[in-house]
Amino acid sequence: MIDDRLYIDPELVQFYDLENEGGDDVDFCLEFAGGAKTVLDLGCGTGMLTTMLSPDRAVTGVDPAPAMLNVARKRPGGDRVEWVEGDARSLRLGKSFDLVLLTGHAFQVFLTAEDQRAALDTIAAHLAPGGRFIFDTRNPAAKSWLNWGPADSQRTAEHPVYGAVEAWNDAVCDEATGIVTYDTFYRVPATGQRFHARSRIAFADKERLAAMMAEAGLVVDRWLGSWQGAPYAPDLREIIPIGHKG
Repeated sequence: MIDDRLYIDPELVQFYDLENEGGDDVDFCLEFAGGAKTVLDLGCGTGMLTTMLSPDRAVTGVDPAPAMLNVARKRPGGDRVEWVEGDARSLRLGKSFDLVLLTGHAFQVFLTAEDQRAALDTIAAHLAPGGRFIFDTRNPAAKSWLNWGPADSQRTAEHPVYGAVEAWNDAVCDEATGIVTYDTFYRVPATGQRFHARSRIAFADKERLAAMMAEAGLVVDRWLGSWQGAPYAPDLREIIPIGHKG
């Protein structure tokens, strides 16, 4: 992820919030946080959810991309959050939390089983006794990338400076590895400027996730298949484990 221009290049980061305004995932996490007094948001990005969680809580937001954290710090309420530039595979803060989050499909930037397991170890290492975790990853069985072609993904985003900006994606899946490479494009009609980033993400199925979490000492209490709270089913787009440390 740290080499992905979509997150590290300020010219591309400026578009991130235009397309990630939050929705059911944010609403679910805010309610799920409940009485948690300490929260660790791994892969916090530009900090929208992180700052929303911060009133009356001690919240730490971690991301490996300085450009994302620069946006996060400037958010209203950003001064209430401890921002840390760090990698979820190796992070060790020396303290524990009532709730650890890894949302926005950030788990998928870890492309190998070793890196995925390292991220799960980090979650386990930061959970307080009785603490809970939640993260999300796309269900590979749903093959979401089939809808990420230029025709299907064409959209318009409203930029505060450029006005209406055209956006689209393109994607290809390596069936041997399960890694999807996708391109993100932005075009400013008023000036003709174009911005482009190429990203890679991995898709892990529920069985593989369950085995890795067990190895990391994480116990899953519930498997969801959507941010509306539906139980996991093979035909749903999301895999959302919720649990605690064993």
